Amino acid sequence: MKALSVEPSNAPLAIGSRIRTARQARHLTIEQVADSTGLTKGFLSRVERDLTSPSVASLVTLCQVLSISIGDLFMPPETTLVRWPEAPGINLGGDGINERLVTPRTERRVQVIRSEIVPGGSGEAELYSVDCDVEVLHVAAGRLDLVFTTETMSLTAGDTVTFPGKEPHSWRNPDDAAPAVVIWTLVSPGTA
Repeated sequence: MKALSVEPSNAPLAIGSRIRTARQARHLTIEQVADSTGLTKGFLSRVERDLTSPSVASLVTLCQVLSISIGDLFMPPETTLVRWPEAPGINLGGDGINERLVTPRTERRVQVIRSEIVPGGSGEAELYSVDCDVEVLHVAAGRLDLVFTTETMSLTAGDTVTFPGKEPHSWRNPDDAAPAVVIWTLVSPGTA
C-alpha cells in the first residue's frame, strides 16, 4: 500500500480567539493569566490577536491555567446546517400557521422555530405556556398581536419581545391581507 503524501501547510492556525474566549469565560484578565503563566501581558495580547504563535511549552502552560485541552483549540467548531426545505414541520397548535424547526432536532439547549402565519391566523383560544426558561419572539415580516393575561402587544416587522417561557400567552395575525413571519427562540432550562 502506498502512503499518501500530504503537503504541509504554511497557513497559520487562528487559535487566539479561542484562547481569549476561554480566558473571558473564566473571568480572568490578561494580567492575571500573565501572572499565572509567567508570560508577558504583551505576548498574551498578541497571541489572542493571532499576531504571534506560542511555543509548545507556552501553549501547554496557557491551557493548564485556562483549564482547556490543547486539542480543543484546533478542533473545528461543531456546526449543523439546517436548510429551509429540509427543516422538519412541527405543530404547536393554532390555525393558519406553517411552523418549522430550524435548529437541529438533537439540539436541546435552544430551539428556533420559524412560523409563517396566514392573514387572520391565530394561536390557541386559551392562553398557553411553553416548557422553557426564556422565550424570544421576533417578527421578521408582517404584524403580530401577542396576547398575555393582562395586555396585548401589537408588534410589527423588526420588533422582538423576550418573556418567561412559563408566561401564559397566545397570538394572532391581525392583518387581513398580509402574512406574518415570526421567529420563536426557546431557551431550555439551565442554559439561560
